[in-house]
Amino acid sequence: MQDYHIPLYPGGLYHILNRANGDEKIFKEEQNYFYFLTKYRQHIGPVANTLAWCLLPNHYHFLVRIKPAETISERFEVKKKKKPEDDTLLPGFIVQQFSNWQNGYAKAVNKMYRRRGSLFMDYIRRVEIDKDMQFGNTVFYIHKNPVHHGFGINIGGWPWSSYKEYVTKQFGLVDSKEVIEWFGTMENFLQFHQQPILRT
Repeated sequence: MQDYHIPLYPGGLYHILNRANGDEKIFKEEQNYFYFLTKYRQHIGPVANTLAWCLLPNHYHFLVRIKPAETISERFEVKKKKKPEDDTLLPGFIVQQFSNWQNGYAKAVNKMYRRRGSLFMDYIRRVEIDKDMQFGNTVFYIHKNPVHHGFGINIGGWPWSSYKEYVTKQFGLVDSKEVIEWFGTMENFLQFHQQPILRT
């Protein structure tokens, strides 16, 4: 059985995901998507590089590379007003930044729409990406999600995805260097995304 609550270590590569509670929507209107990404930049930008992402009405996916231990320690000191005693404290601190991001967004949604209770189904889920082929497949999996779930007929048609960002530079959220290096060229990246997509 997959353990979705593994630690997040400095330098690690992780697929981060979560979904709405029950039949709820995380994003009810366009401004919600923008605000979610704003909170993401605020909380996650200092601790992780974003390699791929996709937001759908009831769930989200991110592929992130956690920053080096030295960078995380510096952020720890800024937030906690003290240096970490040792590196064993860093994974918990990293997870806390992800929790703060999700919780901050949920509180804002509850206030805006006068709702109560949990917006998300669970704690943030994470999967470590530790095999070379798993890297490219995860990027494709994240980008194909809108088509897979019936939100359009092609990957480039969904506005809330880093695929569109790789092509148009629209959001300025991704650190594209690692991804393009894995694919070799931008042309290879685009060709890889031409694979058939099964729709649910």
